[in-house]
Amino acid sequence: MTFELVDRYLLGEPVSKAEVVADALAHRSTDQAAAPFYRALEAVGVRAADEAFVALRLVLAGATPSDERVRRLRALAALARACRNDDRAAIGKIFRRDAAALGDLLEIDRSAPPLEAAVRHAYFREFER
Repeated sequence: MTFELVDRYLLGEPVSKAEVVADALAHRSTDQAAAPFYRALEAVGVRAADEAFVALRLVLAGATPSDERVRRLRALAALARACRNDDRAAIGKIFRRDAAALGDLLEIDRSAPPLEAAVRHAYFREFER
Protein backbone atom coordinates (compact mmCIF):
# COMPACT_ATOMS: atom_id res chain seq x y z
CA MET A 1 0.00 0.00 0.00
CA THR A 2 1.19 3.50 -0.78
CA PHE A 3 0.51 6.25 1.69
CA GLU A 4 -0.15 9.06 -0.76
CA LEU A 5 -3.96 9.15 -0.53
CA VAL A 6 -4.19 8.67 3.21
CA ASP A 7 -1.56 11.36 3.81
CA ARG A 8 -3.25 13.76 1.42
CA TYR A 9 -6.60 13.15 3.11
CA LEU A 10 -5.25 13.54 6.64
CA LEU A 11 -3.36 16.70 5.69
CA GLY A 12 -6.47 18.34 4.28
CA GLU A 13 -5.89 17.99 0.58
CA PRO A 14 -8.92 17.42 -1.67
CA VAL A 15 -9.26 13.65 -1.29
CA SER A 16 -12.46 12.04 -0.07
CA LYS A 17 -12.63 9.56 2.77
CA ALA A 18 -14.34 7.15 0.37
CA GLU A 19 -11.27 7.28 -1.91
CA VAL A 20 -8.98 6.55 1.03
CA VAL A 21 -11.07 3.58 2.19
CA ALA A 22 -11.26 2.16 -1.33
CA ASP A 23 -7.52 2.60 -1.86
CA ALA A 24 -6.63 1.00 1.48
CA LEU A 25 -8.86 -2.02 0.80
CA ALA A 26 -7.65 -2.39 -2.80
CA HIS A 27 -3.97 -2.28 -1.82
CA ARG A 28 -3.84 -4.28 1.38
CA SER A 29 -0.59 -5.05 3.05
CA THR A 30 0.11 -8.63 4.07
CA ASP A 31 1.33 -7.35 7.46
CA GLN A 32 -0.82 -9.19 10.02
CA ALA A 33 -0.75 -6.17 12.34
CA ALA A 34 -2.82 -4.33 9.72
CA ALA A 35 -5.53 -7.00 9.42
CA PRO A 36 -7.81 -5.62 12.19
CA PHE A 37 -7.76 -2.20 10.55
CA TYR A 38 -8.78 -3.63 7.19
CA ARG A 39 -11.62 -5.55 8.83
CA ALA A 40 -12.77 -2.33 10.51
CA LEU A 41 -12.66 -0.44 7.23
CA GLU A 42 -14.68 -3.19 5.57
CA ALA A 43 -17.24 -3.04 8.37
CA VAL A 44 -17.70 0.70 8.74
CA GLY A 45 -16.30 2.18 5.53
CA VAL A 46 -16.46 5.97 5.45
CA ARG A 47 -17.80 6.04 9.00
CA ALA A 48 -14.31 5.04 10.18
CA ALA A 49 -12.71 7.60 12.44
CA ASP A 50 -9.61 9.34 11.12
CA GLU A 51 -7.75 7.71 14.01
CA ALA A 52 -8.19 4.38 12.21
CA PHE A 53 -6.33 5.76 9.18
CA VAL A 54 -3.62 7.20 11.43
CA ALA A 55 -3.15 3.90 13.28
CA LEU A 56 -3.11 1.89 10.05
CA ARG A 57 -0.60 4.33 8.57
CA LEU A 58 1.62 3.90 11.64
CA VAL A 59 1.44 0.10 11.53
CA LEU A 60 2.30 0.01 7.83
CA ALA A 61 5.23 2.37 8.39
CA GLY A 62 6.56 -0.09 10.97
CA ALA A 63 5.77 2.18 13.91
CA THR A 64 3.82 1.42 17.05
CA PRO A 65 0.34 3.02 17.06
CA SER A 66 0.34 4.15 20.69
CA ASP A 67 -2.50 6.33 21.96
CA GLU A 68 -0.05 9.23 22.44
CA ARG A 69 1.23 8.95 18.89
CA VAL A 70 -2.24 8.65 17.36
CA ARG A 71 -3.39 11.71 19.34
CA ARG A 72 -0.39 13.69 18.12
CA LEU A 73 -0.96 12.72 14.51
CA ARG A 74 -4.67 13.49 14.79
CA ALA A 75 -3.77 16.94 16.17
CA LEU A 76 -1.22 17.50 13.40
CA ALA A 77 -3.80 16.52 10.78
CA ALA A 78 -6.35 18.92 12.27
CA LEU A 79 -3.75 21.71 12.28
CA ALA A 80 -2.79 21.01 8.67
CA ARG A 81 -6.44 21.25 7.62
CA ALA A 82 -6.94 24.48 9.56
CA CYS A 83 -3.81 25.94 7.96
CA ARG A 84 -4.98 24.98 4.47
CA ASN A 85 -8.21 26.86 5.17
CA ASP A 86 -6.36 29.74 6.91
CA ASP A 87 -8.78 29.22 9.81
CA ARG A 88 -7.12 31.14 12.64
CA ALA A 89 -9.91 30.37 15.12
CA ALA A 90 -9.52 26.63 14.51
CA ILE A 91 -5.74 26.87 14.78
CA GLY A 92 -6.07 28.52 18.19
CA LYS A 93 -8.62 25.97 19.35
CA ILE A 94 -6.43 23.05 18.26
CA PHE A 95 -3.41 24.45 20.08
CA ARG A 96 -5.48 24.92 23.25
CA ARG A 97 -7.05 21.47 23.04
CA ASP A 98 -3.91 19.56 22.03
CA ALA A 99 -1.11 21.61 23.61
CA ALA A 100 0.46 18.55 25.23
CA ALA A 101 0.68 16.74 21.89
CA LEU A 102 1.89 19.81 20.01
CA GLY A 103 4.48 21.14 22.45
CA ASP A 104 7.25 21.31 19.86
CA LEU A 105 5.12 23.58 17.68
CA LEU A 106 3.93 26.03 20.33
CA GLU A 107 6.61 28.62 19.50
CA ILE A 108 6.22 28.41 15.70
CA ASP A 109 4.90 31.45 13.82
CA ARG A 110 1.18 30.72 13.56
CA SER A 111 0.63 32.37 10.23
CA ALA A 112 -0.64 29.67 7.91
CA PRO A 113 2.29 29.08 5.48
CA PRO A 114 5.11 28.70 8.05
CA LEU A 115 2.91 26.74 10.45
CA GLU A 116 1.61 24.44 7.72
CA ALA A 117 5.17 23.64 6.61
CA ALA A 118 6.20 22.87 10.20
CA VAL A 119 3.11 20.72 10.74
CA ARG A 120 3.69 18.71 7.57
CA HIS A 121 7.33 18.17 8.56
CA ALA A 122 6.30 17.02 12.05
CA TYR A 123 3.60 14.73 10.58
CA PHE A 124 6.01 12.86 8.31
CA ARG A 125 8.70 12.74 10.99
CA GLU A 126 6.32 10.75 13.22
CA PHE A 127 6.50 7.83 10.79
CA GLU A 128 10.29 7.72 10.93
CA ARG A 129 10.52 6.98 14.65
